[in-house]
Amino acid sequence: MIAARALISAVMMLGALHAARAQQYPAKPIKLVVGFPAGGATDTTARLIASRMQAALKQTIVVENIGGAGGSIASKQVRTAAPDGYTLMMTTTSAFGTMPRLYKLDYDPVQAFVPIATLVVDKGVLVAGPSWPVKTVHEAVAQAKAAPGKFNYGSAIGIGPHFVFELFKRKAGVDIVHVPYRGGGPMIADLVGGQIHATVNGKSVLRQHIATGKVRALGVSAATRWDDMKDVPTLLEAGFLDAPYDTLFGIVAPAGVPAVIVARLNAVINEGLRSPEMRASLAKLGIEPHETTPAEFAKLVAEEAPRWGRAVALTGIKVQ
Repeated sequence: MIAARALISAVMMLGALHAARAQQYPAKPIKLVVGFPAGGATDTTARLIASRMQAALKQTIVVENIGGAGGSIASKQVRTAAPDGYTLMMTTTSAFGTMPRLYKLDYDPVQAFVPIATLVVDKGVLVAGPSWPVKTVHEAVAQAKAAPGKFNYGSAIGIGPHFVFELFKRKAGVDIVHVPYRGGGPMIADLVGGQIHATVNGKSVLRQHIATGKVRALGVSAATRWDDMKDVPTLLEAGFLDAPYDTLFGIVAPAGVPAVIVARLNAVINEGLRSPEMRASLAKLGIEPHETTPAEFAKLVAEEAPRWGRAVALTGIKVQ
């Protein structure tokens, strides 16, 4: 009886401690880790969200870029951070399915991180740069078939756009050489500069280059055509993908973060996504807000991870 009372007392004290921490949170700057260099789709979204969170929480949000190995280097570092809500990470639902199959992880990402909130859906688009003056995806496929290995495309290794392009190649039956990059920013600079021929990447970072004519949109990876680019077919309808592939971004934290802190962060993020200012900023990038509870985020991971895992198997992508 005494032991039971002691256990109940300890649980109540722990609950009170967590509640007190939540009321004081955040008492210092929060670090938001991005697993890619500045300038790419992940980084662009992270900085928008961080700005809104900073205003709501009245605390500094420091965006830290830790690039390399498809985001797995950042993932390993964040996993071992203190579960106190002061270290967060931008990720995608696809990463939960691809990273364990590409890298020798000594942990299960699903168990290692607690989902906080999804953020946005960034739709992918296949584009050709100035060094490959094709106007349609069918023209690109015809030229690639006529000259195997002549054309190339850039992407970071082992991320969603890499798999989408490889699935496209497999379905189209073409040999287009992959040029690896650490992140989207440097790759897009080379694409616009004519150093590489093509890429698949998010609408958020390619839209402005499409609008100015620096690159040409050949096909989108979404289920339907974009409202602002009705003349560009989906890769699915063109016959070069078997299913749509969009990128869903979210924020996670090391497992063990108190539920009250997770709930507060989720509320702040969702409130920010609903704000007219944030929606206007996202609309300029062509990306869509996507609100969820932590439980809904976890359900999406459970649904999406196996699908992206199959993409790893289908493409045969391997990393060093």
